[in-house]
Amino acid sequence: MGPGRPTAEPAVYNRVPNVASRKTARSRRRKARRGGGRRAVVAAFAAAALLGAAGGALFAYSPDLPIIVELDDYVPGTITRVHASDGALIGEFTTERRVILQYDDVPAVLRHAIIAAEDGDFFDHIGINIPRILVTFAGNLLSGNLTGAGARGASTLTMQLARHITLGGEQLGLQKTWQRKLREAYYTFHLEKRYTKREIFTLYCNQMWLGTVTHAAYGVEAASRLYFGKSARDLNLDEAALIAGILQTPSKQSPLVNPEAARRRRNYALDRMAEEGYVTRAEADAAKQRPIRLARRARRTNSIAPYFLEEVRRRLEAEYGARRLYEDGLTVRTTLDSRLQAAAAEAVSDGLRRLDKRHGFRPATRNVVAEGGSIEAYEHGRWQFVMAPGDVVPAVVTSVGLRAVGVRFGPWKATIPPAGFRWIGRDPTRLVEVGDLVEVRIAALDDGAGTADVTLDQEPEVEAALIAIENRTGRVLAMVGGYSFDRSQFNRATQAYRQLGSLFKGVLYAAAIDQGYTATSILQDEPVSYELGPDQEPYEPANYDEEFEGTVTLRRALEKSRNVPAVWLMNEIGPETVVDFARRLGITAPIPPFLSVALGSAETTLAEITSAYSVFPNGGIRMAPYRIERIVDREGKVLEEGRPVPHDAIPADTAYIMVSLMRGVVQHGTGRGALRLAWPVGGKTGTMDDYTDAWFVGFDPEITVGVWVGYDEKVTLGEGEEGAAVALPIWRDFMQAYIDGQGGGTAAAGFVPPPNIVFAAIDPETGAVTEPWARNAIEEAFIAGTAPGTAFRR
Repeated sequence: MGPGRPTAEPAVYNRVPNVASRKTARSRRRKARRGGGRRAVVAAFAAAALLGAAGGALFAYSPDLPIIVELDDYVPGTITRVHASDGALIGEFTTERRVILQYDDVPAVLRHAIIAAEDGDFFDHIGINIPRILVTFAGNLLSGNLTGAGARGASTLTMQLARHITLGGEQLGLQKTWQRKLREAYYTFHLEKRYTKREIFTLYCNQMWLGTVTHAAYGVEAASRLYFGKSARDLNLDEAALIAGILQTPSKQSPLVNPEAARRRRNYALDRMAEEGYVTRAEADAAKQRPIRLARRARRTNSIAPYFLEEVRRRLEAEYGARRLYEDGLTVRTTLDSRLQAAAAEAVSDGLRRLDKRHGFRPATRNVVAEGGSIEAYEHGRWQFVMAPGDVVPAVVTSVGLRAVGVRFGPWKATIPPAGFRWIGRDPTRLVEVGDLVEVRIAALDDGAGTADVTLDQEPEVEAALIAIENRTGRVLAMVGGYSFDRSQFNRATQAYRQLGSLFKGVLYAAAIDQGYTATSILQDEPVSYELGPDQEPYEPANYDEEFEGTVTLRRALEKSRNVPAVWLMNEIGPETVVDFARRLGITAPIPPFLSVALGSAETTLAEITSAYSVFPNGGIRMAPYRIERIVDREGKVLEEGRPVPHDAIPADTAYIMVSLMRGVVQHGTGRGALRLAWPVGGKTGTMDDYTDAWFVGFDPEITVGVWVGYDEKVTLGEGEEGAAVALPIWRDFMQAYIDGQGGGTAAAGFVPPPNIVFAAIDPETGAVTEPWARNAIEEAFIAGTAPGTAFRR
């Protein structure tokens, strides 16, 4: 049997922490029964008729007995769980959010709470509590409401279980009808006859619906994780009482739907636990005073990697079908590094907020007072979840002055000082009104005083994406597809095709090295015009600074991201050659063989260009990116294992020269913002015309990370918002978190050249060989035989 059938039912159910108080509780129930017995006389004849009808129902419903027998092999739809490579749970897929527990897995505090709140005599009755039924029936009869919505119920745990397994549950909105009650009683008798009390209770804990319309949760374990973010084993008294309390009608009493109703039901369960002797009255009263604190959930999507998770979901559904994905309880281990994923999400959020603030404050779109509400009575859905320093949360403005802005969020009040809103650049009384709903970032919370330290913030409108790939395996370590999965589920790391701008120059210059060019090859940086064909205007590329340097080395042209030398080089090599080389790097997006492609007019995804750049630090080997390491079914059978798939893309010496060139971009060129990492890195910036797309893709010996920033529409980010100013800071923040977790490691040792790489002292201005001690001399890397003054052909 699914819940774990014991060999024998225990002779004693040790559920009484206080024997004396338990005896007192039983004495009270006997007195109540005597009083109830007197009232039951009124309903005696009706009860006899009811029992007669029930007897007839036994014959009517006997063909359905196999439904009960099937519980011997009870296997409900269970959750497919997705884990990061370090074991952290990052997501779940299910039609019925359920985690199966054994009886001993349900902690005593939760068992006591459920029994006290729903069926105090569970271990004593035969499945149907006759005295309770008679008393309830009499009350409903006298009130004239036998089957209506307001009629009182007398269902035991077994009866509730029978209803949910065979007839549907509370979430289906079943009405109280005589036919339903008769069928329920029939199944209840058979459940009690076939299974022990422990088995029935275990089935109950695994089966019962405890979710809402928008938050699925079947069983107490799933409910515990939904509401409190932890296993049922770790519930405290008031948390257990809340779950037990809302069993009655969770769709109406869930704290996610009606916090006040949830509090009332929790307190009812605590009172019942005290009456039954499971806790003292003092313990119950103390628990009733505690506020309901739900699991931290800043957004509806409670995964650290929602975009990555959606990529995994689509892959699983395509391979195994929706039924297996949502009902078969697969266990999926992915390549994701949960620590790096958290760093990626933080870097993207912080970077976008910095960019957004540079362009000013946007007035609030909602005002509680203007909507006819009260500042004191207003409650935001976010406030019912745990809040902590570092969180950005909505707050309602309570006062506005020249030197301070007062706000309230949840139980906390705060005064924002000038330093907290200085970035808006204007008098706050001209931008903020009392009643406005704004965002604040929490710096500190004082629970005792109910006060907080906060700064004014706002949700950015710009989008961004980040992806991190392990060079030697192709494992995707982190992925962010946008600012907020709740705002937009479109994954800009894998689905958005954007123009690359100068980022394509990394592909172009690698193709040139592969064709025999060197870091000291001389390129032309002077006005030039290319004829494109009949009836077409000549193509005349220009540099971003609208100046020309004459002749420049290939290294300088790449480090400074000069446009004219790039187009000149594209023309010299041939566009078709460059396009073919891009295919070798793994770029599958269409690339037209035009000269303008040298400046990034072609489009591809962030994931694809980042994978292409990972070839350079990986010695010319492209590892196909993958996200899933292992899939195991509910029986432990391995269905699939992901392994690195290598592709020989380019020669190792070409790859190393590109590493050397891109390290120069960081040391002397447009990527100098990465220098403060004090770590062996290389990379390339990219910016499209009118600052519509900003890029930075960089690497160290172990990982390659790509960042894109822009609007979904082709809209400018603002004057001067180029890759170095917008994308690189996000990349740098992520890389700093990655470096902090390395503790030295192999990456710190730097890039190792292949055997056929030689070094020579070079004058960086002319590209000529010079003495190592000459002023401004640099040590340049060459493929053997290609240093100045030697002949070389690949």
